[in-house]
Amino acid sequence: MKINLQEKGFESPLPLQKLIWSKIKGGLSMFCIAPKNAGKTTAIILSVIQKLNGQAFEEAPRALIFVKDKEAALDLETEFKTYTRGTDLRVYCAYEEHNIELQREDLYLGTDIVIATPKRLNKIFYLNGINLNKLQMFIVDDAEFLFRNSNFEEVSRTPESLEKCQYLIFSTKFDTRFERWKDSFMFNSQTILFK
Repeated sequence: MKINLQEKGFESPLPLQKLIWSKIKGGLSMFCIAPKNAGKTTAIILSVIQKLNGQAFEEAPRALIFVKDKEAALDLETEFKTYTRGTDLRVYCAYEEHNIELQREDLYLGTDIVIATPKRLNKIFYLNGINLNKLQMFIVDDAEFLFRNSNFEEVSRTPESLEKCQYLIFSTKFDTRFERWKDSFMFNSQTILFK
């Protein structure tokens, strides 16, 4: 991964990344509130790779990342593939514009990291098309999108099916509706406000 970091021009962690990496590594659930270009996406990618030891394992995903739409999913997948070169980690995108039966089949064959839109992930889950029993990391990237349409409710359903899991929510602002998650599945979480 060091070579991949050098190729990306990544010389040392940004201040936000320095602040949160040890907390993520320690298993802390958190709301990370920081402006654009603070390094949130790279922090997500590197934290996931590190947590999964850069190695594929069995069939069920161990990291789930919610994003707002197909474009965001494909962009994040491209970034992941840059950093996971040289590892055997499998990254898979699930979004509405793709055939759901094909997605179920692909997921059945095995993946480590799923990047998904909330509606599609829930649909696949309720069709018994994804096993979340091995999930270690539940992440929402650019969480502002949660408060449009029914995304917040869709994402709130998933933790009902999970056992012990680390929750990481990345956003540019804290919304009071996040308090509901603090009261249900993120009660030991910390809020990091980075200016």
